[in-house]
Amino acid sequence: MPNDPNARVHVPVLLGEVLEAFRGSGTAEELEGWIVDGTVGSGGHARAVLEHFPRVKLFGADQDPEVLAYARRSLSDFGSRVVLCQARVSQLYPRLVAEGVAPVVGFLLDLGVNSLHFDHPERGFSLQADGPLDMRMDPTRARTAADIVNHWDEEDLADLFFYEGDERNSRAIARAVVAARARAPFARTLPLADLIAECAGGRGRIHPATRCFQALRRAVNEEGEELRHGLRVAERALADGGRAVVITFHSLEDGFVRKVLQERAREGCWRLANKKPCGPGAAERRANPRARSALLRCAVRQRLPAAPRGEAFADDPAEGCA
Repeated sequence: MPNDPNARVHVPVLLGEVLEAFRGSGTAEELEGWIVDGTVGSGGHARAVLEHFPRVKLFGADQDPEVLAYARRSLSDFGSRVVLCQARVSQLYPRLVAEGVAPVVGFLLDLGVNSLHFDHPERGFSLQADGPLDMRMDPTRARTAADIVNHWDEEDLADLFFYEGDERNSRAIARAVVAARARAPFARTLPLADLIAECAGGRGRIHPATRCFQALRRAVNEEGEELRHGLRVAERALADGGRAVVITFHSLEDGFVRKVLQERAREGCWRLANKKPCGPGAAERRANPRARSALLRCAVRQRLPAAPRGEAFADDPAEGCA
């Protein structure tokens, strides 16, 4: 659908690399089964997968109902080849079992934020337009960014900004936030962004509050936990020879994916298809600046998981669904 307005909502990153990773050494016509898109967003990667692999069906999930509505419209012309549901990645495995999704030959996680989040100020993600300090992708989550900013203590805020946002001025920013909220709680995005900009000083290539807003978004949506569960779900759901493709936008995320895949590869569960991650080429970086930090890793499932022992899957929501 080249004239589909939904296609402009979010430009899928590393699209050619995703298709190549799923294709492996075979042809597009040879791949048959289900590909699970655990972060289907507005359906950009999903559409390309369905067009490129004619014998594939796609199960897509997203925690954000507003974004998922775009995917439903965008992918409606594929009919029964597509099944979509609203779910967090950590809730995904029971849905796959319930729908009888097998064999799973591919599993995609695109951990980037959808452009819709930034372009709609009322969602609370944007630094450029004022909106409520929310940042929830799943609106049923209880905790908002305002809750964190107004109630976490100074040390915890500083750690959050430093470890989840790579913010070097995290201590000064946290101190300023705590002092300011004592006068009036933060409820909107721009007052917080302006305060952080004052502490960070200057404006370079990116807005000085970008890193702190990233950290808040990750905490609100528990992105680290969701990724951890996502890798477990991929390992459990994929058939032998199935491929997991993970796109990250943050060094912390990429480091975690590398560590988990390497550890499980040594145990025989994965074969690493690329030891070093793939990034966007110069043309894609120029055409889509939001792709500049994207990294793709791919791993091939080597065997079905053994029955979990001890605490291997003790806190996995998929436990009991195998």
